[in-house]
Parts: sequence; C-alpha cells; structure tokens
Amino acid sequence: MALAAVLSSAAAAMATPGSAPDVTPPAARAATAQVPAGVTAGVAVFDRQTGTFTEQVNAAAPFRSASVVKILIALDLVWNNGPDALSAADRSRADAMLRGSDDSAASYFWVNHGQGAMIDRMVSRLGLLDTARPPATHPGFWGYTALSARDTVTVYRYLLDRAPQSVRDYIMGNLRQSTRCATDGYDQHFGIAGAFNRPWAVKQGWSGFESGGCTATRAASTTAHSDTATAAPAPASATAIDLARPALHTTGVVGTGDRSIVAVLTLHPEGTAYGKAYTDVGRLTRSLNVPGATRPAGTWIGTWGSGVRVRAQATTTSTALTTLPAGVEVLVSCQKRGQQVSVPPYVNDWWAYLPQYGGYMTNIYLSSPDNQVPGVPIC
Repeated sequence: MALAAVLSSAAAAMATPGSAPDVTPPAARAATAQVPAGVTAGVAVFDRQTGTFTEQVNAAAPFRSASVVKILIALDLVWNNGPDALSAADRSRADAMLRGSDDSAASYFWVNHGQGAMIDRMVSRLGLLDTARPPATHPGFWGYTALSARDTVTVYRYLLDRAPQSVRDYIMGNLRQSTRCATDGYDQHFGIAGAFNRPWAVKQGWSGFESGGCTATRAASTTAHSDTATAAPAPASATAIDLARPALHTTGVVGTGDRSIVAVLTLHPEGTAYGKAYTDVGRLTRSLNVPGATRPAGTWIGTWGSGVRVRAQATTTSTALTTLPAGVEVLVSCQKRGQQVSVPPYVNDWWAYLPQYGGYMTNIYLSSPDNQVPGVPIC
C-alpha cells in the first residue's frame, strides 16, 4: 500500500507511538488556569452574566498581537460610517481578514489607513490600557502591535455591549464564520475552537512558526507584514514586547448569548513546532473556568508523523478533508476498523473518528500502545 495515500509529500516523522491517551472529562468545571511548562501566558476570562472575571493570569502583560490586531483594524475601518459604507472590494478584503485571517488584506488596510495611527485611534476610542502601535523600528509590522488579555476583553465587550448594531453584527458575524484553514495554510481552530462546542466566535493569532497543517506543503512566508514572518527583534529599548519567541493566541466569545469572553495569549520556546504549541494552548484553554461553555465528549490523544490526513471515510482513497499539524493532540470520539495501513514497522486497520474535523484518521499515527485505543468506543 502506498504511504503517499495517507501522507502528504512531506516525510512522516518516524517516532514510535507511545504513552496512553490523555482523557479529559467533557463536563464543564471550575479550574485555575494550567499553564504548560515553558509557556508564557496572559489569560483573561470574563463572565458577561455576572460582570466578573473568572480567570486572570498576567492579564495586563503586553504580547505582540499577531492576527488578533485584525479586530482593531476592522473596527477602525467601520468606526465612522459603518460596514455598509465599505466598497465591495474592501468588504471582501475585510471578510477574508476576519474569517480566514488573511494577511494581504490586513497589510492593504494597514498601508492605506495610516499604519500605527489605526492603533492610536482605537486605543483612544476604547480606553485600552496596554495596547500600542508597533515599535518605531518595525512600523509596517501590524502583528507587532502590543496587546494584553485584559485589553482584548475590553475590545470584545465594546463589540458586544456598546458598538452600533451594524458593526457588532458585521464583525462578530465574520468571527462566527472562522474557517478551519486560514488563507496562509494554518489550522486556526485551536484553543477556544477546539476546547468548546459551538456557539463560539474566534479571532486567533500566530507568529514565528514554519508550518501549521491544513495544507500538505507550504512555502515559507516572505511577506514582512505576515503573521508568519520572521524578522530580527527590535532593540529592547524600542518595545516592551517579545518579538522573538513563537506566539499563539486564541480569543473570542463562548456560550449562548456570548456569555463568556476568553483571551489566551501565549509565547513558546524558540523552535517550538506548531503542533506542540497548538496542543499546549488547547490544554491551557480546556483548564479554564468558562461560564456557559460546553465541552465536546471524547478522548484527547497525541499524534505523531507529518502530513497526516483526515479523511471522509476510513480509507486512504476517500476524500482528504484536511492535514493535521505535525504532532498535534486530537479529540477522538470513537473508532472502527477500515482499510489496513502500513507504515513499517507498523500495520493497523483501526481508524479514529475526529468529531471536530468530521472525518477519520488512521490509528497508526495515534500515540497509543495498541492498534485499538483502550477506552475509546466503537463507532
């Protein structure tokens, strides 16, 4: 059987499947934020029903925003005249920027609307405390805008509670339609989107990674404004934010009536793989006390290999739905026998159903000691 039927053209990392799966109960629970080792995090969870924070960890600490700043860019665009005043071309760009985190759209608006002045205006309008334009050494890098977890909550509170109806419906409506695969080929449904059942709306951010799933192969970005762009860090005197370590952020609202606002901003050790950061942010987000959230049932299990496909059926010939970030942890709801897959020295005919992807992956790439994962029901 051809291995290419299961993998992309990238070679599978031949790590040996190992430890037993990590089982996370689906029930919501009160918990203190559990920050994984090596991760620097800023966390804020705000319960709109009680008007209180249920989680705060380094909530005022500024991080480079990566694509989370696209909410501020969109707000600045529609502040004076509303979304209906946007040209068809600009509305299409803004839709792509909010749903698919399109970098070229953000760069277009950044250049044509004053660059850092967009941030200055939004800081003044919303009363943001920790947000600042990119350092003078990097004025074109919109992703180098400084932003904190508490300011992120303030932005969402404005959108939900004070923004004109048309602005709220436009921006939040787009965030509710977040696509799993961003326009740059990264899987952006980590954190909030993986930890909780819908309804949710998210704006994610990532910076400093080489490859992020969804597409089998991807050329390195050369766009200076891109989330994934790598540039020499600014001098310490120019900015208080870390521009070197990989950043992965999940922000948004969760629950009926958008009850909870969640902001999780993270930095990871240099060289961290996207799948590892994706997994760590997922674990941190799942540990939070998020009122109104419901959690998907299933077993969280680590994976190994690169370019592993999620398919419509339990066969290597069925439609490939997406490609997993290498080494990412996935939620498995059930398993069944399907086409036998061989990746020497391993052979396996069991397939796992991943409810958040709506498809199957061969169990051969699950980090489980047995072909059939213990404790996971039969589909």
